[in-house]
Amino acid sequence: MVLDPGSDAYTLLAEERVDHRFKGLPPDADGLTVGELAAQRRNLFTGGFTTPVLALSAERLEHNLKLMETYTARHGLVFAPHGKTSMAPQLFRRQIEHGAWGITLAVPHQVRVARAFGVRRVFLANELVDPAALRWISGELDADPGFRFVCYVDSVRGVELMDAALAGSARPVDVVVELAGGEGARTGVRTEAECAAVADAVAGARGLRLAGVAGYEGEVPDADPERVRAWLRRLVALAADFDEAGRFAGVEEIVVSAGGSAWFDAVADVFAEIPELSLPVLKMLRSGAYVSHDDGHYRELTPFNRVPEEGALEPAFRLWTQVVSRPSAAQAFANAGKRDAAYDLDLPFAQVVRRDGAERPADGISVASLSDQHAWLRTAPEADLEVGDWLGLGLSHPCTSFDKWVLIPVAEADGTVVDYIRTFF
Repeated sequence: MVLDPGSDAYTLLAEERVDHRFKGLPPDADGLTVGELAAQRRNLFTGGFTTPVLALSAERLEHNLKLMETYTARHGLVFAPHGKTSMAPQLFRRQIEHGAWGITLAVPHQVRVARAFGVRRVFLANELVDPAALRWISGELDADPGFRFVCYVDSVRGVELMDAALAGSARPVDVVVELAGGEGARTGVRTEAECAAVADAVAGARGLRLAGVAGYEGEVPDADPERVRAWLRRLVALAADFDEAGRFAGVEEIVVSAGGSAWFDAVADVFAEIPELSLPVLKMLRSGAYVSHDDGHYRELTPFNRVPEEGALEPAFRLWTQVVSRPSAAQAFANAGKRDAAYDLDLPFAQVVRRDGAERPADGISVASLSDQHAWLRTAPEADLEVGDWLGLGLSHPCTSFDKWVLIPVAEADGTVVDYIRTFF
């Protein structure tokens, strides 16, 4: 377990009072604590919840957690799922309970959230050059010998800024050189020669220690299995070259890290080829979207489509909205829009209609567009849809679904709400 057992932040979550801040929750629950409301085990459809309301499937959430725990163990990978997907410490805890080494994050605020909830291992998939944030990280490292923090470096200038901010720190900050996916990729060092220059700068810095190499294969231009594997082999070769040159002095293990949610099968295959180095290798995968999966982008991209014998993730989100207008046979409007649903990659998908306690497929119904607070529905002549019906929508892209909801009910298949997930974006 890599959570601080003394942290009481989870208890405080359960003691928070329900009120107007939390959309979709029953109005008559105002004044109850979140824990008290959860203990009532209200039904999502009959317990006073108002639309729109986003829910997570309890069964599918647990399935996804177990599947990736099994997958990473089978392939000898250390798992540090990306917490930016959910920014939900309750899910961080469950991920760690299901075998995760720690949590990957992107910016200092997210690290502060994780630390507030007792996460003791953090991989920051970004170069951190903010002096105030670096001083805070240094303070956390000095105060907690059990805290492990690793972050990217991708420039000599960044190394210089980090070292200046860390002057006087008792413990060095572990860093990994980020290899870019290629020209036009997001961040990262473009060439191996430049990687060596960054590593030399780290060697000359008092406040930093080189712990490995990392990158993100999702940024490989025109990514396909061959190109992704070729880039991953460059990453592995870089680690081997650095090790042969003695660049990992002072660390107990070498970090080699990659892995979004679209190519982790390639990561598993290539990391299995890592040769024996002078130190143990932490083969770290960082996929994050798996925890909820989705009904669009990641359903199409998941590596489990290529290796179905390994299992299958299940979409755990469903956004429930209500039909509020049916102006014509070809059109209807529901009361969920851009404030409630991800729309950056795909529009929501109409899945089921619920009326008088019965559900049926949303045949002939599709989401044509979103306004701030409305879904524009296109309805075929055969579509059976009335004002007042509840419409269940599947979503695409978890990262822009979680961030629209502060408190998310977790419901069992029969609608019984058994928990509430708090997010911190």
